[in-house]
Amino acid sequence: MLAMLLLAGITPRLQAQLTPERLYFGVGQRLVVMVGMPEESTAEPSIVLYKAGSLEEVSRAPAARGRCDLSSLFPMLWGEKPREVMLAQLYLDDRAYGAPLVLQPLVTPNPAVRVDPKSLAVSEAQDAEVIFDDDRRESLKAQGRPMSEEDSERVFSGLRVYIEQEAVVQTSMGEIAFRMRPDAAPNTAYNFMHLVQGGFYTNIIFHRVVAQLADGRPFVIQVGDPSGTGSGGPGYAIDLEKSTLPHDFGVLSMARAADPDTNGSQVFVCLSKEGTSFLDGRYTSFAQAISGADVILKIAQVAVDGNDRPFDPPMIRRAFLRDAPPIPERALPVRRDAASAPTSNEPDR
Repeated sequence: MLAMLLLAGITPRLQAQLTPERLYFGVGQRLVVMVGMPEESTAEPSIVLYKAGSLEEVSRAPAARGRCDLSSLFPMLWGEKPREVMLAQLYLDDRAYGAPLVLQPLVTPNPAVRVDPKSLAVSEAQDAEVIFDDDRRESLKAQGRPMSEEDSERVFSGLRVYIEQEAVVQTSMGEIAFRMRPDAAPNTAYNFMHLVQGGFYTNIIFHRVVAQLADGRPFVIQVGDPSGTGSGGPGYAIDLEKSTLPHDFGVLSMARAADPDTNGSQVFVCLSKEGTSFLDGRYTSFAQAISGADVILKIAQVAVDGNDRPFDPPMIRRAFLRDAPPIPERALPVRRDAASAPTSNEPDR
């Protein structure tokens, strides 16, 4: 009897879920989702839209079991042409159920280029700085040299809609779970999820571990090259994406070469805000750890050679995606000061 009661108690959690009819919806099209809920449930379903970054409520509307058109419930989806990622959360009465849907606007990219820091002219010089189109435009405008508006018109084409998921990375030293931050860098987050889902991060070593910079600030642990050389990748590259997520302990960011548009599969986990904040705006941060802080620190403590390559490299054995919890139940990002100190694999300095 107890088992039956427990099963009855968790059944709504297993069955109540918003599911999009397809992945992409062009602007102005019907945005159809399925409102799934237990047959025996008499609860009143509703859907609430949140800003993905701040979790500020945008709008809410009553829904019904079965097919539902979000564009009818929320006309602002097309009428206001959103430029920021939102989350659609299912509620039964006043309780959230299932993973939210990610609603990512499809907009013309904001490209990055390397420029001369003084003239802002495109440059391949050693001291060239990476700058995004919108920032370059503002700087040129301030210098009295405005660019043509047609040069960087951003077009809104529709929405990418999918169930929010978290990435779980199982390493030889333990497990780390990451929450994707599509609000900060939507295309980069989606690329990483694609690689995880395809099994890319299987038996790949952490080929670079920089426990601290020369001044003592904790830096990064790096992984994502199947060749183990530090030069490999997925066979393609994606553009640098401007991220709003500050580099801090547990934040996952893309590694790249000097060319800003050489992001692929190599990623690094930040070991401190003090040591990695200078990467903000230059590298694309797109996720943050919600568990496994002790594992991150343990990996950072392995012995390395003069090139920061571990003598006995830790490894990602596998990575997989899991549905995120309802918005009110999501875990907080990890903190370095709350992590357990490693008891083994002390650094060989």
